[in-house]
Amino acid sequence: MRAKSIKGKSPEEIKRALEQSMSDGFKPTLAIVFMSIKQDLRAVCEIFHNEDIDILGATSSGEFVDGHQSQGEIAILLLDIHRDHYCILFEKTKGKDINQAARKAATAALSKFSHPGLILCSTCISNTGETYDGRALIHGLETAFGKEVEIFGGMAGADGALAGTQVFDTRHITDEGFAILVLNTDKISMTGTAISGWKPLGRVRTATKCMDGWMYEIDGQPALEMYLRYLGQTLNNKNESGQNFFIEDIGFFYPFLAIDSGEPSLRTPMEVDKDRNAIKLNFAIPEGGQFQFTLPPEFDIVESILNNATEIKESQRTEAEALLVFSCLGRLSALGPMIEQENEGLHKIWKAPMAGFFTYGEYGKGLNDNHKFHSTTCSWVALKEKTRTEDNP
Repeated sequence: MRAKSIKGKSPEEIKRALEQSMSDGFKPTLAIVFMSIKQDLRAVCEIFHNEDIDILGATSSGEFVDGHQSQGEIAILLLDIHRDHYCILFEKTKGKDINQAARKAATAALSKFSHPGLILCSTCISNTGETYDGRALIHGLETAFGKEVEIFGGMAGADGALAGTQVFDTRHITDEGFAILVLNTDKISMTGTAISGWKPLGRVRTATKCMDGWMYEIDGQPALEMYLRYLGQTLNNKNESGQNFFIEDIGFFYPFLAIDSGEPSLRTPMEVDKDRNAIKLNFAIPEGGQFQFTLPPEFDIVESILNNATEIKESQRTEAEALLVFSCLGRLSALGPMIEQENEGLHKIWKAPMAGFFTYGEYGKGLNDNHKFHSTTCSWVALKEKTRTEDNP
């Protein structure tokens, strides 16, 4: 398997970059496309359709390839995988049960390959403002496949705005649904993990009153008051009504660590209601749910991500021919310039062409091998074509 990453600020630049990448005889069959919602999505899809190249794609909130990070542009990973070794599934789920749609996709994947692995892209916010239930999606997939299947991916973004997001393939686009690249893992190996690096602080707490996505009480006390007290913060008259201030200066830095069955996962505070002393997370913790507050990000967060990747590579004695990274938009806000060190660090560890984007939510296996829907997390996966010996151990 060969791979190349390309980038561009417009469909015209992508067309030229694709032509240049193919000038040495490289003939990709698949393009994994991450692009700004402001770009001409249909024009980009047409370029690859004309070259008979399949697409798995998502809109982004910033995108990156080898050595380059951008906002409002297009980042693409090109692969020449044999078409017998993959397929693409696309599901529009508006008005449908997401869990059932996930099970339907799993049945289709298992009818194609005995041991499928998934690269999963879903929408996050629809054009009508509905938030996609990533937990139902990942739960439905894992229930159908079992824990052994590899699943990595992310939720589409919209350049940081709380606006409609999209996923797409060569022929379909939706603002409410998912697209899956299904790989035959008997032929293509997948190595990766989902890890945040945020550290819990203090004792386990309970959401004692929740309604309509809002958390009103924590351990029987007003939720917003307790959260701000823990932070040592206040919402003064200057910024109390500014939700962007809250998200970018507080929420992204101090997510909640939700504790349920399996691997804990982060949830980001997105809105506050000072009159009701309430907090709304990007994905709600239900009443009775338990969580911990977290410490603010430190310099060792990036180091922990890279050390973990190195340990995985060395322990599994594997290499990579391509790398995909799904990094939460919250990491970009909280880590600032360090996020480039993180993404480029993964690129240098695996020494393979890379593409990735900043997401509104992440999918992937945690350190204890449970598939989770995440927030403020880095989910990455390295791909490599297996040799004949690896195919038939």
